[in-house]
Amino acid sequence: MTSTADATTGEAASSGAPLKVLVPTSIDLALAPRDDVRYVSYDPAEPIAAEHEDADALIVWGTPDALLKDAARRLTRVRWVQVLSAGTDALVAAGFDSEVILTSGRSLHDRPVAEHALALVLAAARRLHTLVRAQIGHRWASDIGGVQREPSPGLFSTLRDAHVLIWGFGSIGASLAPHLTALGAEVTGVATSAREQDGVRVIATEDLADELPRTDVLIMILPATEGTAKILDADRLAQLPPHAWVVNVGRGSTVDEDALLDALRARRLAGAALDVTSLEPLPADSPLWDEANLILTPHAAGGRPLGASALIDENVAALLGDRPMRNLVQG
Repeated sequence: MTSTADATTGEAASSGAPLKVLVPTSIDLALAPRDDVRYVSYDPAEPIAAEHEDADALIVWGTPDALLKDAARRLTRVRWVQVLSAGTDALVAAGFDSEVILTSGRSLHDRPVAEHALALVLAAARRLHTLVRAQIGHRWASDIGGVQREPSPGLFSTLRDAHVLIWGFGSIGASLAPHLTALGAEVTGVATSAREQDGVRVIATEDLADELPRTDVLIMILPATEGTAKILDADRLAQLPPHAWVVNVGRGSTVDEDALLDALRARRLAGAALDVTSLEPLPADSPLWDEANLILTPHAAGGRPLGASALIDENVAALLGDRPMRNLVQG
Protein backbone atom coordinates (compact mmCIF):
# COMPACT_ATOMS: atom_id res chain seq x y z
CA MET A 1 0.00 0.00 0.00
CA THR A 2 1.30 3.46 -0.82
CA SER A 3 0.50 5.82 2.02
CA THR A 4 -2.08 8.44 1.06
CA ALA A 5 -3.49 11.46 2.83
CA ASP A 6 -6.20 10.75 5.36
CA ALA A 7 -8.90 13.39 5.10
CA THR A 8 -10.46 12.64 8.46
CA THR A 9 -9.78 14.90 11.39
CA GLY A 10 -7.44 13.67 14.05
CA GLU A 11 -9.51 13.32 17.16
CA ALA A 12 -7.64 12.42 20.32
CA ALA A 13 -6.52 8.82 20.26
CA SER A 14 -8.36 6.63 22.69
CA SER A 15 -7.75 3.14 23.98
CA GLY A 16 -8.28 0.64 21.20
CA ALA A 17 -8.03 3.28 18.46
CA PRO A 18 -5.66 2.63 15.55
CA LEU A 19 -2.08 3.85 15.89
CA LYS A 20 -1.93 7.19 14.08
CA VAL A 21 1.31 7.48 12.11
CA LEU A 22 2.27 10.67 10.23
CA VAL A 23 4.07 9.86 6.97
CA PRO A 24 5.94 12.52 4.92
CA THR A 25 5.01 13.24 1.31
CA SER A 26 8.74 13.60 0.52
CA ILE A 27 9.09 9.87 -0.14
CA ASP A 28 6.97 7.19 -1.83
CA LEU A 29 6.38 4.35 0.59
CA ALA A 30 4.70 0.98 0.15
CA LEU A 31 3.54 0.28 3.69
CA ALA A 32 1.75 -2.90 4.64
CA PRO A 33 -1.90 -2.20 5.51
CA ARG A 34 -2.92 -2.94 9.09
CA ASP A 35 -6.30 -2.61 10.79
CA ASP A 36 -4.60 -1.26 13.89
CA VAL A 37 -2.66 1.51 12.10
CA ARG A 38 -3.85 4.67 10.34
CA TYR A 39 -1.28 6.34 8.09
CA VAL A 40 -1.74 10.08 7.53
CA SER A 41 0.35 12.02 5.02
CA TYR A 42 1.87 15.38 5.90
CA ASP A 43 4.04 17.92 4.07
CA PRO A 44 7.47 17.99 5.77
CA ALA A 45 8.09 21.50 4.44
CA GLU A 46 5.14 22.86 6.46
CA PRO A 47 4.24 22.82 10.16
CA ILE A 48 2.16 19.77 11.03
CA ALA A 49 -1.53 20.64 10.94
CA ALA A 50 -3.21 21.18 14.31
CA GLU A 51 -5.64 18.34 13.59
CA HIS A 52 -2.72 15.90 13.66
CA GLU A 53 -1.16 16.98 16.93
CA ASP A 54 -2.64 13.80 18.45
CA ALA A 55 -0.40 11.56 16.33
CA ASP A 56 1.13 8.52 18.02
CA ALA A 57 4.09 8.27 15.66
CA LEU A 58 6.02 10.46 13.24
CA ILE A 59 8.12 9.42 10.25
CA VAL A 60 10.71 12.08 9.34
CA TRP A 61 12.35 12.63 5.97
CA GLY A 62 13.32 16.03 4.61
CA THR A 63 11.95 18.00 7.56
CA PRO A 64 13.93 21.20 8.31
CA ASP A 65 15.41 21.35 11.80
CA ALA A 66 13.12 24.22 12.86
CA LEU A 67 10.00 22.27 11.90
CA LEU A 68 11.28 19.15 13.63
CA LYS A 69 11.67 21.18 16.81
CA ASP A 70 8.15 22.54 16.28
CA ALA A 71 6.84 18.97 16.00
CA ALA A 72 8.66 17.99 19.19
CA ARG A 73 6.97 20.84 21.02
CA ARG A 74 3.45 20.32 19.65
CA LEU A 75 3.04 16.53 19.28
CA THR A 76 2.45 15.90 22.96
CA ARG A 77 0.98 12.41 22.44
CA VAL A 78 3.71 11.08 20.18
CA ARG A 79 5.24 7.78 21.32
CA TRP A 80 7.72 7.08 18.55
CA VAL A 81 9.69 9.08 15.98
CA GLN A 82 11.42 7.33 13.06
CA VAL A 83 13.93 9.33 11.01
CA LEU A 84 14.94 7.89 7.66
CA SER A 85 18.38 9.51 7.74
CA ALA A 86 21.40 7.67 9.07
CA GLY A 87 22.42 10.68 11.15
CA THR A 88 20.40 11.48 14.25
CA ASP A 89 21.97 14.74 15.47
CA ALA A 90 18.97 16.85 14.36
CA LEU A 91 16.53 14.34 15.84
CA VAL A 92 18.26 14.30 19.21
CA ALA A 93 18.51 18.11 19.23
CA ALA A 94 14.81 18.57 18.38
CA GLY A 95 13.75 18.22 22.00
CA PHE A 96 11.39 15.24 22.07
CA ASP A 97 10.51 14.03 25.56
CA SER A 98 12.87 11.45 27.00
CA GLU A 99 10.00 8.93 27.06
CA VAL A 100 9.58 9.13 23.26
CA ILE A 101 11.15 6.24 21.35
CA LEU A 102 13.58 7.50 18.69
CA THR A 103 14.83 5.28 15.87
CA SER A 104 17.20 6.01 13.00
CA GLY A 105 17.53 5.10 9.34
CA ARG A 106 20.81 3.27 9.89
CA SER A 107 21.55 0.87 6.98
CA LEU A 108 19.09 2.57 4.61
CA HIS A 109 21.87 4.65 3.05
CA ASP A 110 24.69 2.12 3.03
CA ARG A 111 24.78 1.44 -0.70
CA PRO A 112 24.14 5.00 -1.99
CA VAL A 113 26.74 6.54 0.33
CA ALA A 114 29.24 3.79 -0.49
CA GLU A 115 28.76 4.48 -4.20
CA HIS A 116 29.26 8.21 -3.72
CA ALA A 117 32.36 7.73 -1.59
CA LEU A 118 33.82 5.43 -4.23
CA ALA A 119 33.02 8.01 -6.91
CA LEU A 120 34.84 10.73 -4.97
CA VAL A 121 37.87 8.52 -4.38
CA LEU A 122 38.11 7.64 -8.08
CA ALA A 123 37.54 11.27 -9.08
CA ALA A 124 40.49 12.22 -6.88
CA ALA A 125 42.71 9.44 -8.24
CA ARG A 126 41.93 10.28 -11.87
CA ARG A 127 41.92 14.05 -11.21
CA LEU A 128 38.49 14.55 -12.72
CA HIS A 129 38.12 17.95 -11.02
CA THR A 130 41.19 19.21 -12.86
CA LEU A 131 39.99 17.71 -16.14
CA VAL A 132 36.58 19.37 -15.80
CA ARG A 133 38.26 22.74 -15.34
CA ALA A 134 40.41 22.03 -18.40
CA GLN A 135 37.30 21.15 -20.43
CA ILE A 136 35.57 24.38 -19.39
CA GLY A 137 38.68 26.28 -20.47
CA HIS A 138 38.93 24.34 -23.76
CA ARG A 139 42.38 23.15 -22.71
CA TRP A 140 43.75 19.74 -23.67
CA ALA A 141 45.28 18.58 -20.36
CA SER A 142 48.29 16.76 -21.80
CA ASP A 143 49.93 16.74 -18.37
CA ILE A 144 47.24 14.28 -17.24
CA GLY A 145 46.63 12.44 -20.51
CA GLY A 146 49.02 10.48 -22.64
CA VAL A 147 52.03 8.57 -21.33
CA GLN A 148 52.01 8.22 -17.54
CA ARG A 149 54.47 6.74 -15.05
CA GLU A 150 53.32 3.88 -12.84
CA PRO A 151 53.28 4.40 -9.98
CA SER A 152 52.87 8.14 -10.37
CA PRO A 153 55.57 9.76 -8.22
CA GLY A 154 54.21 11.81 -5.33
CA LEU A 155 50.59 11.36 -6.40
CA PHE A 156 47.59 9.36 -5.35
CA SER A 157 46.60 8.11 -8.80
CA THR A 158 45.22 4.60 -8.34
CA LEU A 159 43.57 2.28 -5.86
CA ARG A 160 45.99 -0.47 -6.80
CA ASP A 161 48.01 -1.13 -3.63
CA ALA A 162 46.62 2.05 -2.06
CA HIS A 163 46.16 2.22 1.73
CA VAL A 164 42.62 3.41 2.44
CA LEU A 165 41.56 4.25 5.98
CA ILE A 166 37.82 4.42 6.75
CA TRP A 167 37.25 6.40 9.95
CA GLY A 168 33.82 5.55 11.32
CA PHE A 169 33.67 1.93 10.19
CA GLY A 170 30.05 0.87 10.46
CA SER A 171 27.51 -0.47 8.00
CA ILE A 172 28.38 2.12 5.32
CA GLY A 173 32.09 1.35 5.62
CA ALA A 174 31.36 -2.36 5.45
CA SER A 175 29.42 -1.76 2.19
CA LEU A 176 32.21 0.38 0.74
CA ALA A 177 35.21 -1.79 1.64
CA PRO A 178 34.60 -4.62 -0.88
CA HIS A 179 34.47 -2.13 -3.77
CA LEU A 180 37.79 -0.63 -2.71
CA THR A 181 39.47 -4.00 -2.26
CA ALA A 182 38.13 -5.19 -5.62
CA LEU A 183 40.12 -2.35 -7.20
CA GLY A 184 43.27 -3.36 -5.34
CA ALA A 185 43.19 -1.24 -2.18
CA GLU A 186 44.20 -2.33 1.29
CA VAL A 187 41.35 -1.19 3.57
CA THR A 188 41.61 -0.53 7.30
CA GLY A 189 38.72 0.62 9.46
CA VAL A 190 38.75 2.90 12.49
CA ALA A 191 36.20 2.62 15.30
CA THR A 192 35.94 3.08 19.05
CA SER A 193 37.33 -0.41 19.60
CA ALA A 194 39.57 -2.72 17.59
CA ARG A 195 38.10 -5.79 15.90
CA GLU A 196 37.86 -7.62 12.60
CA GLN A 197 34.63 -6.98 10.69
CA ASP A 198 33.67 -8.56 7.38
CA GLY A 199 37.30 -9.43 6.74
CA VAL A 200 38.51 -5.86 7.40
CA ARG A 201 41.02 -5.02 10.11
CA VAL A 202 39.49 -2.32 12.33
CA ILE A 203 41.76 -0.36 14.66
CA ALA A 204 40.81 1.70 17.70
CA THR A 205 40.76 5.49 17.44
CA GLU A 206 43.71 5.81 19.81
CA ASP A 207 45.86 3.90 17.29
CA LEU A 208 45.27 6.40 14.47
CA ALA A 209 48.70 8.00 14.85
CA ASP A 210 50.34 4.75 13.78
CA GLU A 211 48.13 4.41 10.69
CA LEU A 212 47.83 7.94 9.29
CA PRO A 213 51.43 8.27 8.01
CA ARG A 214 50.91 5.30 5.64
CA THR A 215 47.45 6.39 4.45
CA ASP A 216 46.81 7.34 0.83
CA VAL A 217 43.09 8.09 1.29
CA LEU A 218 41.29 8.90 4.55
CA ILE A 219 37.52 8.42 4.24
CA MET A 220 35.47 10.04 7.01
CA ILE A 221 32.05 8.52 7.83
CA LEU A 222 31.66 9.86 11.35
CA PRO A 223 28.42 11.10 12.97
CA ALA A 224 28.04 14.59 14.43
CA THR A 225 28.51 14.39 18.20
CA GLU A 226 30.30 16.46 20.81
CA GLY A 227 33.13 13.96 20.72
CA THR A 228 33.60 14.13 16.93
CA ALA A 229 33.52 17.94 16.53
CA LYS A 230 36.60 18.90 14.44
CA ILE A 231 38.14 15.56 15.29
CA LEU A 232 40.15 15.74 12.06
CA ASP A 233 42.23 18.69 13.22
CA ALA A 234 45.55 20.25 12.25
CA ASP A 235 47.55 17.72 14.27
CA ARG A 236 45.95 14.70 12.61
CA LEU A 237 46.09 16.29 9.14
CA ALA A 238 49.83 16.82 9.67
CA GLN A 239 50.25 13.07 10.23
CA LEU A 240 49.01 12.29 6.71
CA PRO A 241 51.58 12.13 3.89
CA PRO A 242 51.58 15.07 1.44
CA HIS A 243 50.11 12.96 -1.38
CA ALA A 244 47.08 11.87 0.68
CA TRP A 245 43.45 12.79 0.08
CA VAL A 246 40.65 13.29 2.62
CA VAL A 247 37.12 12.25 1.63
CA ASN A 248 34.22 13.17 3.94
CA VAL A 249 30.78 11.59 3.47
CA GLY A 250 29.86 11.68 7.17
CA ARG A 251 29.18 15.05 8.79
CA GLY A 252 30.85 18.37 8.07
CA SER A 253 31.34 19.19 11.74
CA THR A 254 33.92 16.39 12.06
CA VAL A 255 36.54 18.24 9.99
CA ASP A 256 38.36 21.42 11.01
CA GLU A 257 37.85 23.21 7.70
CA ASP A 258 40.31 26.03 8.47
CA ALA A 259 43.02 23.50 9.22
CA LEU A 260 42.11 21.59 6.07
CA LEU A 261 42.44 24.72 3.93
CA ASP A 262 45.78 25.55 5.53
CA ALA A 263 47.08 22.05 4.76
CA LEU A 264 45.89 22.24 1.14
CA ARG A 265 47.35 25.69 0.53
CA ALA A 266 50.69 24.71 2.06
CA ARG A 267 50.64 21.52 -0.04
CA ARG A 268 50.95 19.41 3.07
CA LEU A 269 47.88 17.57 1.76
CA ALA A 270 47.16 16.70 -1.87
CA GLY A 271 43.40 17.19 -1.87
CA ALA A 272 40.01 16.77 -0.27
CA ALA A 273 36.57 15.67 -1.49
CA LEU A 274 33.73 16.89 0.70
CA ASP A 275 30.11 15.86 0.39
CA VAL A 276 29.36 17.60 3.69
CA THR A 277 30.45 20.93 5.18
CA SER A 278 30.09 22.61 8.56
CA LEU A 279 27.52 25.02 7.11
CA GLU A 280 24.94 23.74 4.64
CA PRO A 281 24.15 25.02 2.10
CA LEU A 282 27.74 26.17 1.79
CA PRO A 283 27.80 30.02 1.68
CA ALA A 284 28.78 31.51 -1.68
CA ASP A 285 31.71 33.35 -0.08
CA SER A 286 33.24 30.23 1.46
CA PRO A 287 36.90 29.76 0.43
CA LEU A 288 36.21 26.05 -0.03
CA TRP A 289 34.59 26.76 -3.42
CA ASP A 290 37.77 28.06 -5.03
CA GLU A 291 40.37 25.66 -3.69
CA ALA A 292 41.91 23.96 -6.73
CA ASN A 293 42.31 20.50 -5.21
CA LEU A 294 39.02 20.39 -3.37
CA ILE A 295 36.00 18.55 -4.78
CA LEU A 296 32.60 19.60 -3.44
CA THR A 297 29.28 17.82 -3.74
CA PRO A 298 26.06 19.15 -2.11
CA HIS A 299 25.36 16.50 0.56
CA ALA A 300 24.41 14.18 -2.27
CA ALA A 301 25.79 10.86 -1.03
CA GLY A 302 22.56 9.76 0.64
CA GLY A 303 19.11 11.03 -0.26
CA ARG A 304 17.80 7.58 -1.15
CA PRO A 305 16.70 5.59 1.92
CA LEU A 306 16.61 2.10 0.43
CA GLY A 307 14.30 -0.26 2.32
CA ALA A 308 12.50 2.48 4.23
CA SER A 309 9.08 0.83 3.93
CA ALA A 310 10.35 -2.46 5.34
CA LEU A 311 12.01 -0.66 8.27
CA ILE A 312 8.83 1.26 9.10
CA ASP A 313 6.71 -1.90 8.84
CA GLU A 314 9.11 -3.75 11.12
CA ASN A 315 9.16 -0.99 13.74
CA VAL A 316 5.39 -0.49 13.64
CA ALA A 317 4.94 -4.19 14.36
CA ALA A 318 7.54 -4.03 17.13
CA LEU A 319 5.89 -1.01 18.73
CA LEU A 320 2.45 -2.60 18.70
CA GLY A 321 3.84 -5.92 19.88
CA ASP A 322 5.91 -4.31 22.65
CA ARG A 323 9.11 -5.77 21.17
CA PRO A 324 12.57 -4.20 20.74
CA MET A 325 12.69 -1.78 17.81
CA ARG A 326 15.35 -1.66 15.12
CA ASN A 327 17.92 1.16 15.09
CA LEU A 328 17.03 2.37 18.56
CA VAL A 329 18.49 5.76 19.50
CA GLN A 330 16.38 6.52 22.57
CA GLY A 331 13.75 4.61 24.46
